Parts: sequence; C-alpha cells; structure tokens
Amino acid sequence: MSEQIKVAVTGAGGRMGREVVKMVLDDPELKLVAAVDSSASGQDAGQLAGKEACGVTVTGDLETSLLETQPDVMIDFTTPHSVMSNIRTAVKHRVRPVVGTTGFKPEDIAEVDKLCREQRVGAIVAPNFSIGAILMMKFAEQAAKYMPHVEIIEYHGDQKLDAPSGTAVQTAEKISRSRKELKQGNPNEKETIEGARGAYYDGFRIHSVRLPGVFAQQEVIFGGYGQTLKIRHDSYDRAGYMPGVNVAVKKVMGIEGLVFGFESFID
Repeated sequence: MSEQIKVAVTGAGGRMGREVVKMVLDDPELKLVAAVDSSASGQDAGQLAGKEACGVTVTGDLETSLLETQPDVMIDFTTPHSVMSNIRTAVKHRVRPVVGTTGFKPEDIAEVDKLCREQRVGAIVAPNFSIGAILMMKFAEQAAKYMPHVEIIEYHGDQKLDAPSGTAVQTAEKISRSRKELKQGNPNEKETIEGARGAYYDGFRIHSVRLPGVFAQQEVIFGGYGQTLKIRHDSYDRAGYMPGVNVAVKKVMGIEGLVFGFESFID
C-alpha cells in the first residue's frame, strides 16, 4: 500500500465533521492525525464520532494542531464565519484544504486560488459533494438550453446559516451558462409582500425554505407550453456526501491552485 494521506478535520465535533472522521478512519489509505473543534476539545475523535477510540484528541487550536501533526489535507465543514480563516491557516502551512462549507463570495474564491498558487498546493471547495446533486446540476444545465423558463426551490433545516444554499447558487450559475437572461413572469408583476417571488438571479427566481425536520433537498422546475420538467435531488443522510469527500481528498494531492466544484472529478 502506498503511503497514507494524513488528514486533519476541522469542525470535528459537528454533525458533518463526525461523519468525516468516520470516513477517514474507515479508509486504510487515509490517516486521521488531527481533529479540531473548540466545543469538543479534549475528547477522542473516534469516540466522538461513535467509533472506538483512535488516539487522536480533539483540540481547539487549528494552527498549533497543524504544526504538531503536519497533515497533507485539511477537511473543513465548519461555518461561513470561520472557513476563510481556516483555509488561510492551512495553506500557510502547505496543507491542502478540502472544503464543504458554503457561503463563499467571488473574492473569497479568488483569494483561495491565489494563496494556493503562491504556496504551490491544491484546494477543492465544493458547495455539494453528493454525486446525485452534481448530476442534478448537470441535467439542469442541459435542460435550460431547451426550456429557459425556470425556478429553483431549495429546502434545508432551520439552522442553516446561508441562503440561498451554495448548491442553489451553483445550479443557477450553470443554468445561466446555457440560456440568455430572460426576465420571467408578467412584466407588470408586483409583490404585495416583499420577497414573495424569491431571490432574483439572471431573470429567474430562487426560493429558500428553512424548516426543522428538513435535511437537504433541491428542485429545479422548468416550464414550457403545456408541460413542466422537474429535476429533484433529496439527501437523507450526511453519509451520502462522504464518497465524494473521499475522492476529493485523494484528488487534491495532485492539483495546484483551487478547483471550485466537485463536478470536475465526475466523468
């Protein structure tokens, strides 16, 4: 077996972070060397994730942890408020970020790419690591060529911090590449309650639903004369993202600069 890829996990105590820890521990090609989460500091990362003790203690300081363990890759599922700081710290120490946290601005993406190229390391930032979600976006991009009237409805739990979701924004960007800007609906339309028609993007609308009990779903609805087409993806468990994260950890070792979006790795 080739040398294991050493992995640090930030947000290791969170729901996604615990799934990431399990994925890393279950893959003999990967080695968990660090886990960072100030809310779970002092706990064994394996036990925190519901597995046997693995000997990696969760710490609260990312930079110290990186210096002490020298990982190859940092997997980040934290919050939009902390992710850029985590990336800057990782790249400074030539640790490759694989990031599923959303809420990036265009200037953030440009900065990450610049930092990575300066340090000659790779990074992967993906709004969604689910294979099914990537296919949904690909199909929506294709459909928009033929059915340009479209709206997006995305559903997440009520604790999600950003709206629209990163997946919805990425889907909208892909749709816009396949159609000219087309302002939909009645030209004299007026919202009697502000925001009723959703967020405006290149002529169409994005609607964000936030409710307890919801995990993650997205529906792209195309309308035409006498017909509609609905492309929908439903996620039921965080484990569904892990095969994509696993692929990204291995792919990032061979790239330089930032790759935004996971679809680049799906033929």
